[in-house]
Amino acid sequence: MKQLSALSLAIGILGAVATFICLKFGGLLIWAVFIAWGCFFQCGGDDSALRNTIVSNIFGSLVASIAALIILNVPLANSLSLPLWAAIVVGVTVWLICIAANVKALATIPANVYGYAATFAFLLQTPDKLSTSALTSVSMSNAFIAVSISMVVGALFGYASGKLGATLTSKTA
Repeated sequence: MKQLSALSLAIGILGAVATFICLKFGGLLIWAVFIAWGCFFQCGGDDSALRNTIVSNIFGSLVASIAALIILNVPLANSLSLPLWAAIVVGVTVWLICIAANVKALATIPANVYGYAATFAFLLQTPDKLSTSALTSVSMSNAFIAVSISMVVGALFGYASGKLGATLTSKTA
């Protein structure tokens, strides 16, 4: 089988498995799984990409969670307005996840951003999650925990689909 066909088949099969797992057992966020899965291939689709995807997605999620806690708990929203205060915090923390690329382990800016964005997506779309109690809980209600675990699973599915795709690729293709 040609490489693209083999990889597409592998991703399709494992995508179905990932969806089943997320829906059957709950807690995992299928959209975050697929974001990290795509990130893995964007980062090169190899062993180094697996490491970079996991580390950077988690870092982005951590910084977003801290940003949310700052927005919620530092009382500048009252004097500046919530939109201005949130914009300042987001601006500073997005700058942080980009400048952190000076550290080799955090050098994959898109992966940092995917973790950050996925965390705010979870916080803003899921009722009652943008709260200090949810953000500090040790449970899947905590955006950092839910998104990070989902993204690690996605990176691992990306890695597995790459290996399966390589196995299905014919040597003459």
